[in-house]
Amino acid sequence: MQKQLKNIIYLLVFILLGSGCSNNTDYSPKPRGFFRINFPAKEYKPLQTGCPFTFEAPSYSRLTQDSSTGAAPCWKNLDFPAYNARLHLSYMDIGPEATLTQLTEDARTFAFKHTAKATAIDQSRIINPEKKMYGLTYYIRGNTASNLQFYVSDSTKHYLRGALYFNEKPNLDSIQPVLEFLRADVEHIINTFQWK
Repeated sequence: MQKQLKNIIYLLVFILLGSGCSNNTDYSPKPRGFFRINFPAKEYKPLQTGCPFTFEAPSYSRLTQDSSTGAAPCWKNLDFPAYNARLHLSYMDIGPEATLTQLTEDARTFAFKHTAKATAIDQSRIINPEKKMYGLTYYIRGNTASNLQFYVSDSTKHYLRGALYFNEKPNLDSIQPVLEFLRADVEHIINTFQWK
């Protein structure tokens, strides 16, 4: 009797499992989603920084003085409040205390500190002899603290380094649309950049 009861229970469990796997429903798991972001139209305004450089910045950004410890007078932050992002801009004079070789090596070191989390680091040269502007852009792919960094210099007197950071946990899937949107703005800043 006990053996028959066991067989009946197994048969019922098998029938329930079989009916749960029918093809009557077209269910598939949904991928994790993120909020839709509405981007404003691209509008730029010329900025006077009070330093030996100028550029055009997006109208939805705000230029502030860097207030961190040890910041120099011409270290600025370009904040993007709607996207919780900040472009750190650090200007330095080239001279005996800071040679161009040292400054460019520092920029490379800062960019390549992200190699542990980066899946790739793409470099793009900046060459504009008419504006006396030379440098590199680092596009760092992956879940890194900073996905976009650059430096520009006139090779003799002026040097500026920029690094874009999001005040969020690094997750490239969620910030990718905003990163691409702000990357176009950083490229516009570089293209309109001028030494005084």
